[in-house]
Amino acid sequence: METSSNSTNSSLFQLLGLIEGYDQPSASTLPRVITLLASLLTKMIQKNEKPFHTRRNKDEEITMFHGSRAPSMNIQRYTERVHRYARCSPACFVAAFVYIIRYLERPGATSMTLRLTSLNVHRLLITSLLVAAKFLDRKCYNNAYYAKIGGVSTEEMNRLERTFLFDLDFRLNITAEMFEKHCLMLQRQTVPCGSRKRRTALEEMTCGCQAI
Repeated sequence: METSSNSTNSSLFQLLGLIEGYDQPSASTLPRVITLLASLLTKMIQKNEKPFHTRRNKDEEITMFHGSRAPSMNIQRYTERVHRYARCSPACFVAAFVYIIRYLERPGATSMTLRLTSLNVHRLLITSLLVAAKFLDRKCYNNAYYAKIGGVSTEEMNRLERTFLFDLDFRLNITAEMFEKHCLMLQRQTVPCGSRKRRTALEEMTCGCQAI
């Protein structure tokens, strides 16, 4: 049973491009995890913004991660840009996804602060990836470099990182089970939602069925 589980994990990680020797489509050099993460975040945003007819709900609480308007670069291109220049390991994108969900579900968060929208997703993504790279990778570019990649000032990058870490209560450790769970959530982006018989509360949050 353990051997079968290990084999399944290996296949999943290869599919997402998290280990060497994964089979990528010839037309793309991106690990699948990059595309799938961008797709999932886009669906979350669409689901959250669909009920609102204005760019910002008047009752929405504004955090440091909110911009005054949505960036012109969509999250797919933005994620690809960060991958291209930051050169962090593909596993960092899974970790960043875990951290974003932790941020959205943190104690004390209200129904307005836990919404992922086009106004806060870019800053949350660049910050979570910076934190993930520092925590997971042996080598990592500094905050000034990440600021250039993300389109913010170094001072703002420093503030975003500090705020993010305190909001997470510095809970950066990710168990093997949690890592695999979020890998499966990303992999399910390739599976039609109608074929899923059961979904957890977290999967309901990230599912984009109602937004399409």
